[in-house]
Amino acid sequence: MTREEIPNACESARGRRGFTLIEIMAVVLIMGLLIGLVGYNVFANVDKARVATTKAQMKTVETALENFRLDNSRYPTSDQGLEALIRKPSSGPEPRNYPPDGYLQKASALKDAWGETFQYRYPGTHNTRSYDLWSLGADAAPGGEGTDGDVGNWDDETIGDS
Repeated sequence: MTREEIPNACESARGRRGFTLIEIMAVVLIMGLLIGLVGYNVFANVDKARVATTKAQMKTVETALENFRLDNSRYPTSDQGLEALIRKPSSGPEPRNYPPDGYLQKASALKDAWGETFQYRYPGTHNTRSYDLWSLGADAAPGGEGTDGDVGNWDDETIGDS
């Protein structure tokens, strides 16, 4: 730079002092809108993922229940509950061919994606020839709609490909 160019560079730097308050507010507003839209979509997908995870976990429990039935010619009673898949039931009828390690290794396998224990009834009221297995959904209460709705093994639309 020559000596004549130096004052011109300083003058142009003084002319640009930064963003105006309105410009900053516009950027903040746009960022807020984008974050709101992205956040809404992310939370909607989180709810869908929890329903899908619950369905997958139910399939694992259903497989363990079928293995129990194959070994013992019946499903656990409602009184024995799903705990019969982890520990050998002490109440009757006692299973004849119970494996030493049970059918599921962890009690967490008996919980849905919201951390609530699956509901079980044998014989079922929906599946009268087998059992009912269901999750109460996000609200942990019977009934509901959307992600608050029950996810059960009796409704093909609710449970998916079963």
